Amino acid sequence: MMPHYRIVEIFETLQGEGWNTGMPAVFVRFGKCNLACPWCDTDYHRFGMMTLTQIVAQVRRFSAPNIVITGGEPTIQPHLPVLLDTLKAEGYFLAIETNGIKAVPAQIDYTAASPKRLYRDVYRKRALACADEIRIVTDGTPEELFDFCQEIEQTIDAPRHYLSPCERAGEMNILETITLLGKLNARPDAPHWQLSLQTHKLAGID
Repeated sequence: MMPHYRIVEIFETLQGEGWNTGMPAVFVRFGKCNLACPWCDTDYHRFGMMTLTQIVAQVRRFSAPNIVITGGEPTIQPHLPVLLDTLKAEGYFLAIETNGIKAVPAQIDYTAASPKRLYRDVYRKRALACADEIRIVTDGTPEELFDFCQEIEQTIDAPRHYLSPCERAGEMNILETITLLGKLNARPDAPHWQLSLQTHKLAGID
């Protein structure tokens, strides 16, 4: 039987955040999430069902050689390895954006994990062992986030670390974010954190 998937949208754009900023990519956004962050900018409850064949056909309409699997939370999707196997066979580079709680399928080439401070107790019990980058949203004060960032450094092994401002009602907490950035980077012999803005929003693209 042909697998079906919960799809919010499929679109082509430039990656706006993290290490791969500017990378042309087809974003496959899944519905549903295993967390409920109050500031989330994705309506992952609104989705339609698409078959494997329909997804691949839509992806083929675009020219980008890279695919970003995102959500919602992609790691909770049924039959995800089947879709990834199919896309990998088509020759795509596969990246994933995940909250970092559940394991990432082996077909993924690049993992961007975004742990959430509101669920820090969950990450103390289970989390990815490693990722290609960590991206943490500054959804609180520098004092609240400082310890959480250090915990994630110890929990998820990653070569790159980013802080992203939290956007609420169109306003981004840039001051709190760069204050935390300075505090983290003042530590000797600790991972270096960088600022990651949602540059796609600044550029007026999806």
